[in-house]
Amino acid sequence: MERGDALERIAAALERLAPPPPPPTDWQCAPAYLWQDGQAQGQAVPVPVLDALPLDTLHGIDAQKVALRNNCARLASGAAAHDVLLWGARGMGKSALVRACVADVQKDAPQSLALVQLAPGSLGSFPALIAALAQQPRSFLLFIDDLGFGANGRAEMLALRSLLDGGIAPRPAHIRLAVTANRRAIVEREDTSAAIHERDERDDALALADRFGLTLGFHPADKDTYLAIVSAYLAPPGLGFDAEEAMAFAIQRGNRSGRTALQFATEIAGRARKTL
Repeated sequence: MERGDALERIAAALERLAPPPPPPTDWQCAPAYLWQDGQAQGQAVPVPVLDALPLDTLHGIDAQKVALRNNCARLASGAAAHDVLLWGARGMGKSALVRACVADVQKDAPQSLALVQLAPGSLGSFPALIAALAQQPRSFLLFIDDLGFGANGRAEMLALRSLLDGGIAPRPAHIRLAVTANRRAIVEREDTSAAIHERDERDDALALADRFGLTLGFHPADKDTYLAIVSAYLAPPGLGFDAEEAMAFAIQRGNRSGRTALQFATEIAGRARKTL
């Protein structure tokens, strides 16, 4: 057997054993997608149903709702829109608000806007995602939930900052980012750090925050706001509650937030054999 023939047979055998390449993504078929870094160029998984609460069921964040909903509507219509940073207290509805605003815009124009959530560790394939979306006719809000500040936090901030700058290939106007972060330090401008590396990390965070045209803060709920959120959740099923019990529930969990209020309301509704 000629050497060339043997090599061709080996190559053919390896090709038969290799898994077929994934089909091209249909970027018009779903309201949302999950972008995974499973291969060098990344891979999109369509999400046929966007898990989102109705916008009017999110309480205690009225100003943030208006600002983000308006920005999403502009993006969907083809008008100029901002990249958005949602920062602050955990459990106050940052991630829920992103999903709810996109879903609310989709009610009027399902094909105008899609949400693309980036899985953890997928920033490396971000340029490939932009290239895939650049020629699509609909708009996209790319969603990075809970930006990390752990061992690789600074590297992640620097990478995202570079991507927001755009480099030599500009990011199309119909593609914008929404990023959530729990750390207040990402927008804190008063430098009280003694250590040089702490100042460097704060400077990196501020440099990242400055690249977002719309920055929305989420703060822990005070007592009255927390109780008002509980009341709003329990109003549709017509249920009352004991304020002292609601406060004790929040103390047990260590915070007064929209999430805690929903959990308490769920407990009350469950006891009454009702749904929210």
